[in-house]
Amino acid sequence: MARIWLLVFLFCAVTACQRQDQQNADSDETKLKATQPDIAAAPAGQLTDTAYPLAYELQLRIDPRESSFGGQVKIDIELAEPADGIWIHGQYLRVSAVNLYTADGNESEASYQEVLPSGVAWVGFGREQPAGRISLQFEYQADFDQNLAGLFNVSEQGHNYALAKSESIQARKYLPGFDQPGFKAPFTVALTIPKGYSAIGNAPEVSRTSVDDGFDLVQFATTPPMSTYLLSLAVGPFDIVVRPDIPANEYRDFSIPLRGIARSGRGDELDYVLDITPRYIEIFEQELGLPYPFRKLDIVAAPAWPSGATELSGAITYREQRLFLGDNAAPKARLDLLSIHAHEIAHMWFGNQVTPPWWDDLWLKEGFATWATPMVLSLFEPDGGHDLNGLERNFGVMRTDSLASARAIREPIYLNEHIRNAYDGITYSKSQAVIHMLDSYFGAEKFRRALGGYLQTYADGKADSQQFYQTIGEQTGTPELTDVFKDFVEQQGVPLLDVQLDCDAAAGVELTLGQSRYRPLGSSIVTDEFSWSTPACVRYPSGSSTQVQCGIVTRENPDLQLTGDQCPEWVMPNANGSGYYRWQLSTQMWQNLLDNFERLSPAEQLALVDSGVAGFEAGHLDTALLLQVVGLSAQAPVHQVVQAPLNALSRYIDTVLPAAAADDLREQLTPVYLAVLERIGEPSEESLILLRNRLLDFLAITLQYPPARGLLAEQAMRFTGFNQPRDPGALASDLYQAALTVAVQDIGADFFRFLINGSVDAIDDPRFSGLLPIALGRFNDAELLPEARAYSLSDDTGPRESYDMISSMLKNQALRAEHWQWYQAELPVILDKIPSQWRRRTPRVADIFCSEDRIAELQSLFSQYGDQAPGHELALQQTGESIALCAALRAAH
Repeated sequence: MARIWLLVFLFCAVTACQRQDQQNADSDETKLKATQPDIAAAPAGQLTDTAYPLAYELQLRIDPRESSFGGQVKIDIELAEPADGIWIHGQYLRVSAVNLYTADGNESEASYQEVLPSGVAWVGFGREQPAGRISLQFEYQADFDQNLAGLFNVSEQGHNYALAKSESIQARKYLPGFDQPGFKAPFTVALTIPKGYSAIGNAPEVSRTSVDDGFDLVQFATTPPMSTYLLSLAVGPFDIVVRPDIPANEYRDFSIPLRGIARSGRGDELDYVLDITPRYIEIFEQELGLPYPFRKLDIVAAPAWPSGATELSGAITYREQRLFLGDNAAPKARLDLLSIHAHEIAHMWFGNQVTPPWWDDLWLKEGFATWATPMVLSLFEPDGGHDLNGLERNFGVMRTDSLASARAIREPIYLNEHIRNAYDGITYSKSQAVIHMLDSYFGAEKFRRALGGYLQTYADGKADSQQFYQTIGEQTGTPELTDVFKDFVEQQGVPLLDVQLDCDAAAGVELTLGQSRYRPLGSSIVTDEFSWSTPACVRYPSGSSTQVQCGIVTRENPDLQLTGDQCPEWVMPNANGSGYYRWQLSTQMWQNLLDNFERLSPAEQLALVDSGVAGFEAGHLDTALLLQVVGLSAQAPVHQVVQAPLNALSRYIDTVLPAAAADDLREQLTPVYLAVLERIGEPSEESLILLRNRLLDFLAITLQYPPARGLLAEQAMRFTGFNQPRDPGALASDLYQAALTVAVQDIGADFFRFLINGSVDAIDDPRFSGLLPIALGRFNDAELLPEARAYSLSDDTGPRESYDMISSMLKNQALRAEHWQWYQAELPVILDKIPSQWRRRTPRVADIFCSEDRIAELQSLFSQYGDQAPGHELALQQTGESIALCAALRAAH
């Protein structure tokens, strides 16, 4: 009997084990299914709202001398609903472990898998987690990036540095997390770095302790809530220049520590930017009525950086040539510094304190920072002409906005690959122009205080366009302001006002401003596709003075009633140049206005030049009137107006006109601009020095004027020490590019080889180094083709410098056909070499062509290699359209 019971027991035990094994297998299969991502559901653009980061704790070991870095990050997360996993961002990360912690103290393993090439990753929990708070801790390593994106390392003058370039979606290359602007959370960062090195973060350093193996642990204070694209990580043997704190004031109850950071031995070159920073902060706080929002301000001059600057919170980081004025600082270098610094400081409020939730609202940070630049500079230097510099940008962007394929300021962005397309002149300069128009029309006192109210409402948070419109409308009590904003922000194109003067109207003198979309020759634009509520102001004579009449005109209500009963002799349709529109007049009205050119303000003269060029390119204005506009602008007393037509004239000569016609135009223009040079002589005033340098460039490069070329070539030889002792003071920095270009072309192969063989390496001038590749690309000697191509792609040439040189090669008429053939053959190699975030731009190198045959070649090229340039589609479309418009203009003139 005992044996029978033993057999029964064994049978039951085995059966139970089998059942338990099956249950375990079923559980493992269920767990496996829960862990695996549904790749089809991976978000190609915005992440879902399933999870939101609450806080980051980041610990990294960064040694710029090595090829990789590593550490861990713990992210506190709020789950909005039950989930068995979440989508986050991560790209090229080697994640070795993921641990999940629940609010009740349970710990389990999770999984990590990168799913999309754009850096979308799945974190599987292994089982469903209820809604509420969890934490994820990642252990990982990654390689330093070699294309100036994410966390990269560089060597400069024998020293190694590591820096993080996170905007717009590059933080995912060194940090698993929520790499999306609306996902703001505080960061607590600790970095282990080599002894003797410095570390720069977004918050003040709170401690530094020694650890073994020759490293220190640097701990930073916790930041306010911020987006990943604003994260600062910089490590290296930096010079650190400590300035007195910016003192507390009526807006701020704390002082701001101010420092400058530069590579070893270059700290002294930060004196100027540090000198002007306290006044900039003061102006912004006064104009917005709000305090600077961070607890420190570092100005970082990066030895390498893919863009001009990035507004990392509390640690604004610049490509060093934008801050180092050098020994031969010319006016443009100083003005460029003033401008970019104002723009980046503006971001501390616009973008950093109040952040767009997604990239389709990028204009709320970039547009307002661009608008704030001339506003602040005009208060910083009231007589500096900064308002006119701002208007130059406003009118300049209208050329892009005249394309049928132009973006609206705000457009949906569905794919990560298309985010960088929003970083263009439309977002920056058109936004600036629209904001300036409304600031001017409704009044700075009302508009700027409303902006302060908007920033205060959403401080440390996020706001989209609809929230902005609503808040500004409420703050100003002006609902029509919201209507204007929406029309100009959410529609592409430039309004064209067709101006008709009726001096016999029943109600008196009446001006009709008919409205359509501006359309250049050859364009497919439908002119009545859009209509705008346009704030329009016109100036006209009234006795011995002038009068301004304003109103918001629409297609349905196009009339402005002018005061007085006298028919004005002339009308300026854009008083003060503040409107974002172009205009057309009858031939007689044009002539009357030109006859009174001197009575217009410089801003109005800029508007006139723009509408004159636009009228010519639309077929509304003949060549004689255009040349009259050019001649009058050359006689203007301010450099911005004299320079206003030069870009268009260069385009006509270099691209649009056949060779003989281009030579004829050169012959007509040379005496016009020589007369300007003779008039200004050897100036000491900054604005006239700017003008002289710009005209020397134009005469030498575009007009091919031999004496100007000889002068610049001689200065280039002396400055570089070619066949003579070097004279560091021989060449102003504003003329580096023009002088080096002329010398490369006119002296030829010997000078080209002198520049690339190391002879100028001792010139440690970042502006010179940055412009040198552009000049090298302009060589005319076909013998140099193999050497130039090899140099442009060599390891000794940086990614950005490679892009600049290759783009410049295509702009050179002499060897354009050879360069284009090589570019098509080597595009995959070129794409691999240049900065990753610039690959989308590569179709634009072909915008120098004026034959529609090239469009098919360009399209064929990118149908073959476009997958290596994510987001290239807009650049391809716009370049093809630009070529077609050029061909149409050539045919007409």
